[in-house]
Amino acid sequence: MKWPSFFRVAVALFSIANAVSIVTGAEFELREGGIIRGPKNEKRIALEFTGHTFAEGGETILDQLAKHHAKASFFLTGDFYANPKFKPLIQRMIKEGHYVGPHSDKHILYCPWDGPKKTLVSSNEFKSDLAVNLQKIEKFGVKRSQIKYWLPAYEWYNQDIVDWSKGMGLTLVNFSPGTRSNADYLEDKAKNFISSKAILESISKKEQQDTNGLNGFLLLLHLGVGPARTDKMSDHFGELLDYLSGKGYQFVRVDELLNPK
Repeated sequence: MKWPSFFRVAVALFSIANAVSIVTGAEFELREGGIIRGPKNEKRIALEFTGHTFAEGGETILDQLAKHHAKASFFLTGDFYANPKFKPLIQRMIKEGHYVGPHSDKHILYCPWDGPKKTLVSSNEFKSDLAVNLQKIEKFGVKRSQIKYWLPAYEWYNQDIVDWSKGMGLTLVNFSPGTRSNADYLEDKAKNFISSKAILESISKKEQQDTNGLNGFLLLLHLGVGPARTDKMSDHFGELLDYLSGKGYQFVRVDELLNPK
């Protein structure tokens, strides 16, 4: 989701600051207990989208997913689910077989950007907020038993948030580091603005340089970024799918990637 301007420098340093906390397991890569990459033994990718305030790219994204026979995962805030203008979009996501999950009800920051990642909310505050988010999803006909994974607001969390999630029967997922896809929200005037072309190039570069390509990748993008960014990544989403499908990747839901039948 779109991040406040004063967080941008901290976000840019995200991968470096937390590199030491990455743990590689037999199937998943973890950071502070959250899953940041799935199994690397198959050419499967989970496309993740977050939504809170904006969704101007939604129809284009769904059109391209349908065109490429691809599935994706949409992590939306309670405010997004409650917004009447987004209702048709959410209904289409569900009808077309995509995963929909929580992104916190009110898009809460769980720990500070700088210094020790001290938890900023109580367990009760966290659980109450996430429970409301889940209830709003259920109103769209999605059974609670179908919601196994969630993505935290701002893509920022600590071990407390992971543990509290588990207590609610949810597994926390984030994005795979190594590309600039999650920076597609930056406004035109931002000092660290990165163009959609450069984002595409970063994905291609990672695919070529990683010994496992993008196998098991959790690739994060945004449903909408608002009018302050005119270079919309959603306008280039079809190009991205063309490139990755040409490389032989299959696009699956996050629950299919992390818990294959």
